[in-house]
Amino acid sequence: MTDYNSIMSDLKKGNYKNMYFLYGEEPYYIDKVSDYIETHCLDDMSREFDQIVVYGKDYERDMGPIVSAARRFPMMGKQVILVKEAQNIKKWEPLELYIQQPMASTVLVFCYKYGKPDKRLKVFKEFEKAGGVMMESNPLREFQMQKWVLDYVREWSAEHNLDITIDLKAVLLLVDSLGNDLTKIVGELDKLVIGMPQGTKVITPELIERNIGISKDFNVFELQNALRDGDVLKANRIVRYFSQSKQHPIQKELVSVFSWFQNLMLYHYLPDKSEPAVADALGINRFFVKDYAAAAKRFSAGKTFRVIGYIRETDARSKGIDNPSADDLALWQELIYKILHEAI
Repeated sequence: MTDYNSIMSDLKKGNYKNMYFLYGEEPYYIDKVSDYIETHCLDDMSREFDQIVVYGKDYERDMGPIVSAARRFPMMGKQVILVKEAQNIKKWEPLELYIQQPMASTVLVFCYKYGKPDKRLKVFKEFEKAGGVMMESNPLREFQMQKWVLDYVREWSAEHNLDITIDLKAVLLLVDSLGNDLTKIVGELDKLVIGMPQGTKVITPELIERNIGISKDFNVFELQNALRDGDVLKANRIVRYFSQSKQHPIQKELVSVFSWFQNLMLYHYLPDKSEPAVADALGINRFFVKDYAAAAKRFSAGKTFRVIGYIRETDARSKGIDNPSADDLALWQELIYKILHEAI
């Protein structure tokens, strides 16, 4: 198995392999590799004659024509065959014979999205042995997303010879609203950067609110800050906004609040509460360590434990367990009251 960075490093050096099988639940990296091959492997003239893009749904039961195309000799020295939506192909047997003797002049790329192939099949057991490159693209975990967005903006800025950075609160807004959908996040960031006022160097929460439509004041991170500060009015304003917005379903936001208090519990029992140690243990940016330190003064370990219990109970009730009538707003308001009054 080969990782994305290794593949891209080789491609940028002009080292193209004969076969690629790109698969996984996260389509972003599959698209990045296949798009690079599609736009860089052949020059413009060669692309006209020797580049073929086909779709798996058209060869669901018979991929023989794909193999036949891979075996033909190119017009200009090398050919590229891109098989998109390869997850729709049901019968892979014709590829078994091809991988035993692939054409040196063909670059054959399979893009298998939103899942994994049946690796018990002989063709996938033999693919790498035959010199093919396999890459699995898995979704990032929530705790990885902040660093990913920061790295993406930094790398994009360097690639375009710009000096653009992103505010950490802006990162949180994006991740909270768009989750770990890398393609969607990149699309929104690209549109935002293109539309930034001239001379602007920092992507701020205000820019995101104005250009993407994500509120900088009514989000789960501001709710966590309100709970940290004991601001009853602000917390209730935010949850009222949540109850009126389809973008903030109670179960989704409860997961974030739960994770925050879970991290706070871990913070209480860390032997080393220095900024680097806490950031490493909790998997957070050092910038946010001070928030946990402040929250720990309001919520002792015992109180934090009780809050986690309240959140679990609210989550169950939001799913209809022991809750005959309370709507989302009532559940939120009850939870806020318990956190800021009963747990203290």
